[in-house]
Amino acid sequence: MTNGFEDSADNRELLSDRIRNALADEIATGRLEAGAALDEQHLADRFGASRTPVREALRQLAVSGLVEVRPRRGVVVARMTPERIMEMFETVAEIEAMCVRLATYRMTPLERSHLIELHDASETIVKKGDFDAYDAFNRAFHEAIYHATHNSFLAEQAIAIRSRLTAFRRAQLQQDERLDRSRAEHEAIMQAIAEGDGDMASRRMRAHMLNAATALRRFIEASKPV
Repeated sequence: MTNGFEDSADNRELLSDRIRNALADEIATGRLEAGAALDEQHLADRFGASRTPVREALRQLAVSGLVEVRPRRGVVVARMTPERIMEMFETVAEIEAMCVRLATYRMTPLERSHLIELHDASETIVKKGDFDAYDAFNRAFHEAIYHATHNSFLAEQAIAIRSRLTAFRRAQLQQDERLDRSRAEHEAIMQAIAEGDGDMASRRMRAHMLNAATALRRFIEASKPV
């Protein structure tokens, strides 16, 4: 079964992203439990797609560690405990704090201008409550900071660990009023950067990431079936 989404390679890519995000949200909130089998044909029928975008979505989920390919069982949801997720958030909080501290001192005027433009554009996104657009912005904002460290190894490590947390960072944005709070936390980080205070930017970034972890925990608790 196919639909209009698959008229071109670009549309197939968009559909695979939509499938990946939907499954990632369900895994992050526990609606798809560890060990649950993910059958390509069943998912294709569910999303009104061919198996090609489904296969690509599953491949991306495997890269991020959310699913595993097991002999004779196919693709299954990976086991990820709440404790493990919180440990990952704690780790990424320290990495991002280091990144923004270095970026504060090393970013070029052009990089600073780009970061300001990204942040300014997010105001409209938050007002619209456009969760998907904010998720994309949030990724661009943080990656701009990684690259502004001018330490390619650190940027690579930050992006790698971020990819492992993508679904959970995305899910926490759905917690009540989190978009507004996230943007306010970005504003505080931007202020510290503007003042050239790398240590303050670092402390605020660490708090920002730990707040995201708290928002995720609350969102998962609220999403549990009664």
